[in-house]
Amino acid sequence: MKAAVYKKYGPPEVVQIAEIPKPVPKENEILIQVHTATVNRTDCGFRSAEYVISRLFSGLWNPKLPVLGNEFCGEISAIGKNVKLFKTGDRVFGYNDKTFGAHAEYLLMDENAAVATVPENLDFATCAALTEGAHYALRDIRAAKITGGQNIMVYGATGAIGSAAVQILKAMGNFVVAVCNSQNVELIRALGVDIVVDYQKEDFTKLQHRFHFIFDSVGKTSFGACKPLLLEKGIYISTELGKNWQNIFLALITPLFGGKKVLFPIPTCTKDDILYIKDLAEKGKFKPLIDSEYPLENIVEAYKHAESGTKVGNILLHVKAEE
Repeated sequence: MKAAVYKKYGPPEVVQIAEIPKPVPKENEILIQVHTATVNRTDCGFRSAEYVISRLFSGLWNPKLPVLGNEFCGEISAIGKNVKLFKTGDRVFGYNDKTFGAHAEYLLMDENAAVATVPENLDFATCAALTEGAHYALRDIRAAKITGGQNIMVYGATGAIGSAAVQILKAMGNFVVAVCNSQNVELIRALGVDIVVDYQKEDFTKLQHRFHFIFDSVGKTSFGACKPLLLEKGIYISTELGKNWQNIFLALITPLFGGKKVLFPIPTCTKDDILYIKDLAEKGKFKPLIDSEYPLENIVEAYKHAESGTKVGNILLHVKAEE
């Protein structure tokens, strides 16, 4: 089968299209013909190994798993003999950051992993982008114990994580202030947020609102800058480590004082998370933003765009050739 393979860490050019063996499902596995995947922050991080800590999972010197791609949508082409939850021909979507593999024509998943049948009202392309940004956002929202009726700021609302976060937060019934650039103010306003702050024209730290939770979905703020905007027991979460890994340090010490604090949740994604996201999508409460689309053969260009800092939402990768 055709796949995007990388055998060493580095820039986008380390990824090449190659032929590799088609996998065979074990007793509890499903074999998915991938129609569409995405190229996202997680893929970029593991490919570049810019954060050396990622090598503890992917291999110290060279990648143990040569095919990246954690987010996908496709069709089940074969099942193991003990599979109960799915059947051949089912349209499925999901997330796999344990073994990756979605940047290939076929992908193996355990039936109990983070995979589910697609919402009936969505196409393959939309479903492919449902999980990566949304599961990061969902995990951090839950870590902050957000349930509804609270004041939230999302900084970086145009990315895959930020745009998912504002939609999930609004679906929960929160007051949401979204921070983005001038070009995308109307796009983010259309997601149903209460206030949009254009950081190119306004200093968000001068806002009069105070927040239960400030979520920096792009890692471009700091606890020090955001702390005055937090309520007495407010929570700050960033998706990045921060300067000198300060967010790890602050997550260890700030909870000890009982006031405003930093959390740094470890992201996970379960089948229940996928089903929650599916439910939001079916009800029209969450639809991922799509930035651009590339064929598998142009994956290097897709990676370059993903790392350009200019994307809005998700980058789709069409793996299955048009018939």
